[in-house]
Parts: sequence; C-alpha cells; structure tokens
Amino acid sequence: MTAVLSREDIRKLLEADPPLVESYRDLESQLQPNGFDFTVWEVALPQTQGRITVSNNQRLVSDLAPLVFDGLDFLELMPGAYIITYNEVVNLPNNVMALSRPRSSLLRSGVTVHGAVWDAGYSGRSRSLMVVHNPRGFRLQRNAAVAQLVFMWLTGETEGYSGTYQGENLR
Repeated sequence: MTAVLSREDIRKLLEADPPLVESYRDLESQLQPNGFDFTVWEVALPQTQGRITVSNNQRLVSDLAPLVFDGLDFLELMPGAYIITYNEVVNLPNNVMALSRPRSSLLRSGVTVHGAVWDAGYSGRSRSLMVVHNPRGFRLQRNAAVAQLVFMWLTGETEGYSGTYQGENLR
C-alpha cells in the first residue's frame, strides 16, 4: 500500500546513509507534518528552445541564464517562467518517491511552482518551474521556502531511477 511519509518517517530517513535530504537550511523549520520544505538556491531564465522527442538521445533542454540577487538577496521577478534550483539534495531510497507542491503563500501571491515526479532511487539537487502569474510581479528572496516535497512509500522496492538527471546539480 502506498502511503505518505509522516514527519517521524522523514526524520528517520534523514538519519540514513545517505540521508533522505541533505544541504537543507534549517531542519526544524523545513520538516513539516507531511513533507519537507525546499528552498531557492538559484533562479534562471530559459534562453533557448527545448525539445522532447521520441528518443531521449535527441532531447534538448533549454540553456539557462542565472539571475543575480540584489544586495539583500532578493530578485524582482516579472510575470513569466523561471527555472529554480533548490538548495536541498534529495536521496530517495528504492522504495520512496516524491511529488512537489507549491507553498500556499506563493499561490496566494499569484505564483506557482511545478515539479516533476522524483522517482525512487533518484539522487540530486533538483530544479522546478516557477511561474509568476501576478501581473505586478513577485519579489523572491534567496533561500526562501517555495515548495514542499511529499514523500510516499511504494508498495515495494523498485530498480530505482538511473536516467540522465541522476546526480544532477551537485556543485
């Protein structure tokens, strides 16, 4: 049976080797009853056209231009699409997967975050799509929590993710 991991389950997996999540900013504020808050490390603008094809060897993701935070670590984001990279590194065991959801404060400000499935066995510092829908824009501070990862037990172990993005952004 698939089930969402509780705060206690997540805390236990944070003590594993490797830990479920590492490079987090503040455990007690980020560990939630049903997930773990992920924070912004970098925000970038897509610069080129991407391409998804039938064969992954022809896949082409957009080149990115990182934005520069001001002296107070803020960005002024106009309406549009941005690629965010998280501070946190996730290490999913082969019996746990994750989904991300935007923080409700973002939604109340006319901003959302879209994330893909974090497959069991994936390890890396992930990216998501942030879309500013608010016609007046949005002010974002570096290290702010923008998404919550919700972890789920699988019905059993799986082979685990071994795709192109395994180990991504571990700089």
